Amino acid sequence: MKFSKLIKMSFKSVLSNKIRSFLTMLGIIIGISSVIVLVGMGEGTTQQVTSQIESLGTNLLTVNIFTGRTGGITTNDLEQLKTKPGIKDIAPSVSQGNVTVKSDSSSSSTTTTIEGCVPNSATIRKLSVSQGRFITQDDVDNRNRVAIIGTDVADEIFKSTDVVGQKISINGNTFTIVGVLKSKGGSGSNSEDDKIIIPLSTAQRLFKISKVKTFYVAATDKDSVNIAKGYLQLFLNSRFKNQTNAFRIMDQTSLLETVNETNKSMTAMLAGIASISLIVGGIGIMNIMLVSVIERTREIGIRKAIGARRNTILLQFLIESAIISGFGGILGVLGGYGAEKFAKSFFNTSIIISTKVVLIAFGFSVLVGIVFGVYPALKASKLNPIDALRYE
Repeated sequence: MKFSKLIKMSFKSVLSNKIRSFLTMLGIIIGISSVIVLVGMGEGTTQQVTSQIESLGTNLLTVNIFTGRTGGITTNDLEQLKTKPGIKDIAPSVSQGNVTVKSDSSSSSTTTTIEGCVPNSATIRKLSVSQGRFITQDDVDNRNRVAIIGTDVADEIFKSTDVVGQKISINGNTFTIVGVLKSKGGSGSNSEDDKIIIPLSTAQRLFKISKVKTFYVAATDKDSVNIAKGYLQLFLNSRFKNQTNAFRIMDQTSLLETVNETNKSMTAMLAGIASISLIVGGIGIMNIMLVSVIERTREIGIRKAIGARRNTILLQFLIESAIISGFGGILGVLGGYGAEKFAKSFFNTSIIISTKVVLIAFGFSVLVGIVFGVYPALKASKLNPIDALRYE
């Protein structure tokens, strides 16, 4: 029998049970859509974080100290570090997450991250304001209760970003908004759009801490990064008595590598979870094809009796499996693109769908259909024509 005729017969068989065929495809559709969207989310997050890190410059070093509550270093220690070769400037920082911030003019409130900064944080960390001003040295010296807020916080509390001069309450303390951070996009606790910045000295008093556990170092230039990193290592080793786990120094290259490795692992895990749906879909195809073999036992017997070869029967059932999984894959791809637009519109999530991922997901769906269609196809091809003709 010609291959084209086999394909035509397979299409006819699949279309004769439209509802059942579509329900069989659902597992494949959900699996493909899930793989495309979840991998796309991983790719989008990676690109977004990479862009944010690269925007900080190639000469930035971030130091985190992991000691107890009373640990850390003082601002006087940081002044000593500024004299070391390769170090251009240092900006200490303290922060606290999940702080409730309320508006003095309404009942609106939100939970965000509060960060204490110094004036040179704007230069070292590439922080800028779209309205108003940044922290000044006068604010730090006098522990002024002023705040620069992110655009997400402004929208959440005031439904507007035109908020310079407005009052907010942080842990019962009233602050005056003097600036609005320039939006950088992104989401999560590290997003510049979802945080409030106050003077370092004010934050230390508010959080009841005297030492800092995070500070940012600007090397003289990108060629001086390793020199600056070496002096930081020596200084912190002497301060923490060679406790290797007491601190971590990250340059932009190390940070990018860490973030990318983490995101790759997360993306692989999400893709693996989504792929389970494809396996379930394949099992559904095998189940339906077995039912189809039983229903068409007499038909198979007649075809074998008039000369149909075993390979022809086998190939027909494999084609039917491939058609079901292939159409399921196409609908899954369309569903993935639809889910991408939905997520972008309603959840403000960054998703990047690559053609490579779509093709791999589609190819895998067809492969799953063929693999799980082999057993029913073999069973159909092995039917004894005499027994099949007797089947009621």
